[in-house]
Order: sequence, then structure tokens, then C-alpha cells
Amino acid sequence: MARTREQQLVDTFVSLTDSLVADYDIVDLLQTLVDNATELFDAAAAGIMLADEGQQLEVIASTSERSNFIGLMQLQAGEGPCVEAFTTAQTVSVEDPSEMQRRWPRFAAASAELGYASVHSVPLRLRDTVLGSMNLFRETTGALNADDAIAARALTDVATISILQQRTAEHADHVQAQLQQALDSRVVIEQAKGFLSHTHQVDLDEAFTLLRSTARAHGARIADLARDVVERRVTIPTVDPVGAPPRHQPDRQRLP
Repeated sequence: MARTREQQLVDTFVSLTDSLVADYDIVDLLQTLVDNATELFDAAAAGIMLADEGQQLEVIASTSERSNFIGLMQLQAGEGPCVEAFTTAQTVSVEDPSEMQRRWPRFAAASAELGYASVHSVPLRLRDTVLGSMNLFRETTGALNADDAIAARALTDVATISILQQRTAEHADHVQAQLQQALDSRVVIEQAKGFLSHTHQVDLDEAFTLLRSTARAHGARIADLARDVVERRVTIPTVDPVGAPPRHQPDRQRLP
């Protein structure tokens, strides 16, 4: 039986709040947020950027290579709604391509090429602390309705609180180090995606789905599993079509 939108919204809040009481994987937490946000808010794609120790934004989670690219393009250009939401600590909503063109010409050109017609960017913010931004890319024009905008902000608030839950005066350095570690983990995750894409003959999005689902099934952090895959300590089994013979795997630790 399919979940209603309300059930999905509640389930998303539950997933995010689980991190308030347990050791958690920041990458997986934020990936859960963007995956659910696309369905909840009728977006074609979503992505999250976090600021590193030097307050420079980096892409930490995205729903596809397409949304990852648009995020990286904004960082290279130094302009776009995602960057503006972070620097101003305010929600940025752009309803059509003409407004994008007026405000961020380079972003508008890339968005048009990828088929995006509107975007909604929400800062990950708690009072005066801004960690980054969540960005919803849509293929239709128009702003999010008021209820969706409130729900999107509530989800980013919960994610921000989850990340900052242990932050006190004496733990500030630890929290920043944790965020930097999460950002650094993207490097090895991208390497593992490329490796799995080649060995399993799947695209990069499918490779990440396989990596993430395997990490969850074995209670491992995505970055830790990615490192084991890249360094050939672990082999993730190939997912073959029904009835097809399994492919040969090298002789090393093989996850069930």
C-alpha cells in the first residue's frame, strides 16, 4: 500500500530525529533528506551544500549526477540561489528562467541546459549559525506553495539541529571537525562510485545507491565502506538480472 504524502513527511521527520539520540552518519542523514525532499515537494532533483572550515561551500549530498553538477557549477561561478541562501541566511525562491537570468546569468544558462525552470533554496540555519543550504530544482515554473515552503524549512531545521546537537562552547571544535570529516568523505565516496560503476557496469547514480544500501544493511558508515571498496578490502556483490549467472568476483572479503 502506497504511503500518503503526510505519512512520508512524518517518516522523513522520524528518520532525521533518529540522529538526535544515536551515533549517525552525516552523509546518510543529508542524503535521506534530499531523497525524500524531491518526492515531498515535487522537485526533479535536490542537493545540499555544507561549508568547510574556511566557510567555502562544498556539495555533500545530491539526488543525481545532474543535481551534483548544478551545485558544483554554482560553486565555480560563485553565484546562484544555493550560494545566496547560505551567504544571506535567507530562503531564496526563483520562480522562472527569466528571473534566474536576471540574477545569475551563468547559473541560468546551466539550469536551462539541464531542464530546470525554478529553484527553491533553504539555508541550514539555527539562529546565527548557518551550515549550508538545501536546494530543490524543479522542471516547472512557479514557487513552492506556502505549506510546502514551511515543511521544507522544518526539515532543514531538524537536520541542522541534528548536526549541531552536541554543540556547546567546549564542543564547537569537535562539531566543526565532524563536518569537515563528512565533507572529506565525499572524495572517497566519489572514488568508490567510479569503481563500482566500472566493475558492476552501472551508472554513477546506481553505483551510489548500491554503496549506500550496502552500508545501511551492514550498519556501516558510507565513507568507511567506500574506503574499503576503493582499497579492495571489501567486494560488494554484483546485482544481476533475475536468472542471470553471477559474475566472477576477486578473492577478497565479500559482503553477503
